[in-house]
Amino acid sequence: MAVAAMAGGVDSLSDRAAKMKEALLKSQTITENVVSILGSFDSRLSVLETAMRPTQIRTHAIRKAHENIDKTLKAAEVLLAEFDVSRQAEAQILRGPHEDLESYLEAIEQLRKNIRFFSSNKSFKSGDAVLTNANNLLAKAISKLEDEFKQLLASYSKPVEPDRLFECLPESMRPSAGSPANHGDPNGHSEQQNSNAEAASFKPLVLIPPRTVPLLHDLAVHMVQAGHQQQLLKTYRDTRSSVLEESLRKLGVERLSKEDVQKMQWEVLEAKIGNWIHFMRIAVKVLFAGERRLCDQIFDGFDSLRDQCFAESTGNNVSMLLSFGEAITKSKRSPEKLFVLLDMYEIMRELHSEIESVFGGKVCAEIRESTFGLTKRLAQTAQETFGDFEEAVEKDATKTAVLDGTVHPLTSYVINYVKFLFDYQSTLNQLFQEFETGGETVSQLATVTMRIMQALQTNLDGKSRQYKDQALTHLFLMNNIHYMVRSVRRSEAKDLLGDDWVQRHRRVVQQHANQYKRTGWGKVLFSLLQ
Repeated sequence: MAVAAMAGGVDSLSDRAAKMKEALLKSQTITENVVSILGSFDSRLSVLETAMRPTQIRTHAIRKAHENIDKTLKAAEVLLAEFDVSRQAEAQILRGPHEDLESYLEAIEQLRKNIRFFSSNKSFKSGDAVLTNANNLLAKAISKLEDEFKQLLASYSKPVEPDRLFECLPESMRPSAGSPANHGDPNGHSEQQNSNAEAASFKPLVLIPPRTVPLLHDLAVHMVQAGHQQQLLKTYRDTRSSVLEESLRKLGVERLSKEDVQKMQWEVLEAKIGNWIHFMRIAVKVLFAGERRLCDQIFDGFDSLRDQCFAESTGNNVSMLLSFGEAITKSKRSPEKLFVLLDMYEIMRELHSEIESVFGGKVCAEIRESTFGLTKRLAQTAQETFGDFEEAVEKDATKTAVLDGTVHPLTSYVINYVKFLFDYQSTLNQLFQEFETGGETVSQLATVTMRIMQALQTNLDGKSRQYKDQALTHLFLMNNIHYMVRSVRRSEAKDLLGDDWVQRHRRVVQQHANQYKRTGWGKVLFSLLQ
């Protein structure tokens, strides 16, 4: 029974094994069939791929063509826009700048951009023709700008009437009716007045309406950008120089030579010197200062051109002003000219800082040097006149006799002269500094004053010998030296000459008084003894 059971088990395993083998055979068959089918798919896919390749190539080419078309259309749009800008700018430029200057300047700027575009994109076939046309059009536009700048500047550049110049002065400096100047009289000189002049406020002069200046500036900018600096300089110089010259002539300025000055009567010359002092102050502090502001505004951003335009528009006018001062320094010296020379020297010193400021920069160096050179020559002439006066006092040979031994006219003249000198103390101190090195200027002024007083005494001693009567000799010297001492004690000369000088000369007066008494009473005694 056990054997039967075992036999039955073996049969069962055999059946299963047979079934498994059968299943494996079927699976292998199926696999082979699948492999065969897949192999046929590869073959068919390869054929299909080969068939579709031309279509893929055409599709890629079409896509690339579309991309190129898009790029070309965009480039064409940009090109057409530039052509449109060029046409619009051309239309505006042909109309000219007079009607609408702002739009005209915008059109020029657009035209410049247009030129830059075509210059950097020379691949366009029509670009060269457009570029040539745009450059020609720009040249015409700049030419029209030059005409507009010239016309605009000329129409608003008018000579300034004297009344407008006077309105810019502080109230205390404005001339009275019928008198163009009030600084020419040495008797009215005051150093306080001059210090007030330096501190006073001057109103700025408006030479061209403020609304017009920005337009001139914009025109100048475009002309400079186009390389037309020289044309701009010439236009500005020719227009403004003549206007400034006419303004000065209306004020009363004239170009005078040494011969013209030499022919004038002293009273006429003195008045002209007073006017010239006034004119110098107005010209530098008002007229030329206004011209400097105008140049700075119109040529803002172009420093070299700005200074050149200012120098060339003012140079001849400064020369015309200085010609009178030069003529004075070259004319014949005389003692009465000393005070007006000092007045002229004072105004040049007063204007020194303004001249450095208004005529600043390398281009204006020649103008500055000419003005400072005149200051030096005025100082030199004044110093020489001072020396002439000292010599003239010592050598005065007038035979005018004072019969009663009273004060001689020379004495009163010299003392008054010295008194006037003390109205110019600070000016004289400055003048001595022009030529002296070392030492204190106060002692220099004292030394010069003492020399003048000594020269007067020497001359008086000579004149006293004209008297045959010894008593009149001593009376004459006593009266004249006493007059000198009294005048010094009552003036600023006392502080400069010092108490020692006063005391010494008082003793001299007393000595002559004693000699006069002794000589006079000696005659009385002699008469009584006869």
